[in-house]
Amino acid sequence: MNKVALHTVGCKLNYAETSAVGERFKREGFEIAELGSDSNIIVINSCTVTENANRECRQIVRRALRKNPEACVIVTGCYAQLKPEEIASIDGVDYVLGSSEKFRLFEIIDSFTKQEVPQVTVGEIAHETSFGPAFNRESDARTRAFLKVQDGCDYNCSFCTIPLARGASRSQPISEVIQQATELVERSYKEIVLTGVNTGDYGRKNGSSLCELLLRLHDVNGIQRLRISSIEPNLLTDEIIKLTAASDRMMPHFHIPLQSGSDTILSKMRRRYRSEDYRNRVETILETIPDAGIGVDVIVGFPGEGKEEFMATYEFLHDLPVQYFHVFTYSEREKTPAREFAGCVPVKERRRRTRMVRTLSEKKKGEFAACFFDSVRAVLFEAKRVDGTIQGYTDNYIRVSVEGKEEIQGQIIDVRIGEWQGESVRSVPFTQTV
Repeated sequence: MNKVALHTVGCKLNYAETSAVGERFKREGFEIAELGSDSNIIVINSCTVTENANRECRQIVRRALRKNPEACVIVTGCYAQLKPEEIASIDGVDYVLGSSEKFRLFEIIDSFTKQEVPQVTVGEIAHETSFGPAFNRESDARTRAFLKVQDGCDYNCSFCTIPLARGASRSQPISEVIQQATELVERSYKEIVLTGVNTGDYGRKNGSSLCELLLRLHDVNGIQRLRISSIEPNLLTDEIIKLTAASDRMMPHFHIPLQSGSDTILSKMRRRYRSEDYRNRVETILETIPDAGIGVDVIVGFPGEGKEEFMATYEFLHDLPVQYFHVFTYSEREKTPAREFAGCVPVKERRRRTRMVRTLSEKKKGEFAACFFDSVRAVLFEAKRVDGTIQGYTDNYIRVSVEGKEEIQGQIIDVRIGEWQGESVRSVPFTQTV
């Protein structure tokens, strides 16, 4: 039996890299299996953004081993890079590989068998210059693919361990990105989402830029949709906004980390902008692309975030004309300056604030969708759900559900936008466009 089960904890970049690891296993003659099935190898690509991510990784290892105790267990990724000995101490783990080592898995491991003593291979990441190419096919419906174009980060925000786990910012050459995008088009993927740790920093060290990459991707025949997974507000240039406005391929959707609406907290976080800068970026987007959907990352409960600072964030978000928030409860991370800051917010209060902002996010989603009620927009449909509906996303990232047959999976269909129903809008296909 040569079966490997792969599991990812964390971001879309991690998913793309897990997919690349899976492709290598397939080239070596292995069959990809579901976690919990009868496989002789388990690979877990870990995350360390929060303590919850660390805990989830440990739970997955233990749960997988209960179902398949004889499997060779390999843990790689950010958590493995930062705390290899902690992972090695989990009963049943056989190999621990750092962030870069995941791409040399077959060169490092001679035999995928149980080890009496866990084998740890974690290199120094601070000066890493290699780039592990990766893209993730989101589903068998061949809808969206997440294409890794950038890795690492030079920003050193006071709360973040990612530079410690992934190293300095580096980018994949444009020619290689074009080659991979062409391959995805040939495999019938309709949408390519560019992803990285700090995607907007693409090309800075080799004389190119994200805008240049987008222009080059525009020339790839067959790409129907392009989207940026996330981009820092200070790196979202007017040129990128104008290109998106003028393009029939660039989707009018931006996910822009804010983290706090309080300038005091932004300063402590070592963010490279202030709240007014962020507001100006949002206003520029909407002046140029009125239908654009905008998502926001927010951290609540950061050290020193008193009632005044939290309410500044809440009111800033309330007034901001955006679509949704991704809300993170602050989690102390080792080796970060923020861990030593005064003004620790009690965990119970952090969770209360998280609930408040998430409730506001749900309200924003409904309000945004209502702006497009009864209009017609193109939707890329994905997998069929257990309730019999098929879901997809509009160009500006409204989730849409329709009663439909499986043949519309992977197709771009015009739909008439219906009413928001908590998770999505229920709509009716209008006419097939692709």
